Amino acid sequence: MHPLDRFSQPMLALFRIVTGFLFSIHGVTSLFGVMGGNRGTGQAVAFATWPSWWAALIELVCGLLVLSGLFTRVAATLASGTMAYAYFMVHQPAHLLPLRNGGELAAMYCWAFLLIAVLGPGAWALDGLLGRRRSQLVAVRS
Repeated sequence: MHPLDRFSQPMLALFRIVTGFLFSIHGVTSLFGVMGGNRGTGQAVAFATWPSWWAALIELVCGLLVLSGLFTRVAATLASGTMAYAYFMVHQPAHLLPLRNGGELAAMYCWAFLLIAVLGPGAWALDGLLGRRRSQLVAVRS
């Protein structure tokens, strides 16, 4: 066992929290036009427009769920798929390489959320807290 292995669960949790926070901020800026707005335009995306408004809603909701560690794997899978869609439908047609098509962030978020979906939420997640409470309730009922 490597000495740093003891930090793996807290580091995974911190990675999840920071990634979820940053992703949710993208949703807030696009939905509400704050902090520079959608893609730096200073404006919010129009309500219910496909795919911009829906992507922003997914960014906000899934970002907050991943940040809190609630329904983490489902939220991270949806967020990863959303970023894969963004990369291949928005960025990739302009050029194959992310550095040339502006899709680095979409590609990184896609892989980051896929990692979270596979590895789980780590420590300090509401999923773990709810799982322990369910286990305690089942044990009390038995």
